[in-house]
Amino acid sequence: MSAGDPTVQEVPRQVLYFADPMCSWCWGFAPVLTAIREVIGDAAGVRLIVGGLRAGESRPMDARAQATVRHHWEAVEAETGQPFCFSFFDRKDFVYDTEPACRAVVAMRCFAPNSALDYFAAVQKAFYAEGRDVTDAGVLAALAEPFGLDAEGFAILFAAPEIRDATLADFATAAAAGISGFPTVVVRHGSRFDLLTAGYRPFAELEPALTAWLQS
Repeated sequence: MSAGDPTVQEVPRQVLYFADPMCSWCWGFAPVLTAIREVIGDAAGVRLIVGGLRAGESRPMDARAQATVRHHWEAVEAETGQPFCFSFFDRKDFVYDTEPACRAVVAMRCFAPNSALDYFAAVQKAFYAEGRDVTDAGVLAALAEPFGLDAEGFAILFAAPEIRDATLADFATAAAAGISGFPTVVVRHGSRFDLLTAGYRPFAELEPALTAWLQS
């Protein structure tokens, strides 16, 4: 079982996407990421590194925390036009732990590497647009089924020590790279790394630098 990614030698040109499926600005960035993937086509690979925005959180959200999160969601909706299901805030005692969703993405990356980004997007949509609880393993398993991973197979992967370790390794990679917020996009050509964006920016602002990188 391997939840890793191709080596530098195997992929000379790569987009590194640092994100968390329960990060609201990453949800706002989803259409931008889609545009990036369309522009790069087969010219570069995309490596998704889950960041663990609130991994390990154990305290239920209180009114103050809910107000803070709602403020962020409203800002993202206003800036990006991405839909949000605000009935989420009717849920009582919700624990905003992003580790399960991150681990589910790593499990999908192990099962079907080419589906990891699309599964990530499905988890985002379920949480933000549909108000589903993506801290729940059953919900995460149901979201994996359209990608060919049945509930039993998902449960095995989701609980596997190798997947837990790989998830923690992603968190460590983001921390070691000095990533302090999501989304962050870094582009790599050989051994050279360049920052494309730290935080949300519309695609029109990123396209010139992305095109120049592809042509370099």
